[in-house]
Amino acid sequence: MRTVVLGAPGQLGRDICSRLPGQVIPLGRADVDLADAALMRARLSALRPDVIINCAAYNFVDRAEAEPEAAFAVNTWAVRNLALISRDLDCVLVHFSTDYVFGLDDSRNKPYTENDPAGPVSVYGLSKLAGEYVLRSIGSKHIVIRTCGLYGVWGSGGKGGNFVETMLRVAGQGKPLRVVNDQKCTPSFTTDIADATVAIVQTGQVGLYHITNAGDCTWYEFAREILRRAGVTANLTAITSAEFGAAARRPAYSVLSNCKLSTIGVAPPRHWSEALGPYLAARTRT
Repeated sequence: MRTVVLGAPGQLGRDICSRLPGQVIPLGRADVDLADAALMRARLSALRPDVIINCAAYNFVDRAEAEPEAAFAVNTWAVRNLALISRDLDCVLVHFSTDYVFGLDDSRNKPYTENDPAGPVSVYGLSKLAGEYVLRSIGSKHIVIRTCGLYGVWGSGGKGGNFVETMLRVAGQGKPLRVVNDQKCTPSFTTDIADATVAIVQTGQVGLYHITNAGDCTWYEFAREILRRAGVTANLTAITSAEFGAAARRPAYSVLSNCKLSTIGVAPPRHWSEALGPYLAARTRT
């Protein structure tokens, strides 16, 4: 199997590349610009992959409110171009989406399944949902994976780290931490998401799947557990989303159900609290 991984230098891309069987061709922004449809088609046509895995995305949630064109260029129209290319090459396209396609239902307290209607509350979420729709409309062989709250040992390059690293860095600087306690989701370790993604590809199944670690927590609860596990004392305060004042609205509840994975013989990832320890251990070795 020959697999091209777009966004390979990122935290999820690196973990996926290290787990794929066969020939793996990692591509980053320096190798191919997702916004350049002609270049992308020429490069992928020359490589003739069996599978394309798209880990690249515009993921600046707040900035997207002010620059929607940039968000849609990568999260929607580039995905459409990838779908057309993968259809013409007769290969499978694996594309990552987000829990932020949900959020309209403020009273929600039950994990979302793949059959639940989506309803984003931000430009970023809308651009990702539109990407799902255009991908499905092309008719190519595809796997769409919605995930949530990613953190990995390699960090998120464009953002300069991830939530875990931010909490530890700020705490280490002796600064107070004010973290929202009214947004419930599931922080997910990229190694676990990568394992399940590769397992889906190997089943030969296509369609829409949710992959996150199990369980749920608020960002404040996650921060508290990070500091406890790391043995770090910090001035941590729970605040509301309104008090934080982010430019983009976030879902109050965006927990995803992993139940569909079992129907295709893929083991759902472990609980988020079980994944945090191995992450903290792994980060000290890199």
